[in-house]
Amino acid sequence: MAPADNGEGTPADDDPFGYLYADGQAAGATPPSGGGGYGYPGPRSYHQVRPVGERQYGQQPQQAPTAAYGQAPPQQQPQGYGQPNAHYSAPETLPGGAPTTVTPTQHGGGGGRGRGPNTKGLLIGALAVVAAVVIGIGVAVLGGDSNDDAKGGDAGGQPSGGSQSVQPSETASKKADEPVDLPKTDAKALKLEGGTVTASDVKGAKADGGTYVAGFNQVGAKLTWTVNGIPKDGAYSLRVNYGVPGKNANATITVNGKVQTRPLNMENFSDAKEGDWEKGWTNTWSVVQLSKGTNAISISCEQGNQCDANFDQMWLVKGSNG
Repeated sequence: MAPADNGEGTPADDDPFGYLYADGQAAGATPPSGGGGYGYPGPRSYHQVRPVGERQYGQQPQQAPTAAYGQAPPQQQPQGYGQPNAHYSAPETLPGGAPTTVTPTQHGGGGGRGRGPNTKGLLIGALAVVAAVVIGIGVAVLGGDSNDDAKGGDAGGQPSGGSQSVQPSETASKKADEPVDLPKTDAKALKLEGGTVTASDVKGAKADGGTYVAGFNQVGAKLTWTVNGIPKDGAYSLRVNYGVPGKNANATITVNGKVQTRPLNMENFSDAKEGDWEKGWTNTWSVVQLSKGTNAISISCEQGNQCDANFDQMWLVKGSNG
């Protein structure tokens, strides 16, 4: 059977090099052209395809020119923005075709041109949120401190005027600086021994009723004061109100059974004339070491003392100053 009997453009005649042979030429084979198959003529070969990008969406496909065999294909125009890719097969060439209407997706605002997120606006918004949070925290802290101060004043019973509460250390210091009322005594409360007696003949005595201790001008004479309520151990000043007849005197001091090394000095500080008992009233002092609580203080006339004196009152002062 001759090749031409198979009909035009059938696969059996589809020899791309048919025009090179004698039988092909006799059968009418020619080099490839725009209307035939590979080597033989025909109205339209099934191998004929349409170049990609030839047809626009919604339009009928148009046949693009086909380059002759051995020649370079025609150059395509550069692909513009929004045009189909030349290496992409048109959707309508696929089985079932494709929709002919496409709705483009737009981002952002108008203009039909896609836009990314507004990063500048987002940054400004984030900074505003952070600033608001910081301000809120500051207000809360300041308000909490004010509330705490107010609550503290209410709990402590302090007036709203802002008066300061006294700390324990300040209270202790103030109490330590405050004068302490130490014991006092007079002739009526003393224990008398060795011939001492109470009398009221000489005027000027400060004790109640003008009573004083007399009869001290002999060895062995003694008067004792039992002191209660000493706040703590330490040095105290023993004050004695006495009277002499215009001449100096002295006596021995004993504290809790221990004789003091220095005698009680009873000079004629009032400069009374000798024998003038009424003019001779004055006072003196001596440092003694006392223990906390109760102590026994004695004034006695011992050998070597000058004991011509009367005694009116005695009291204590804190410290070793006269």
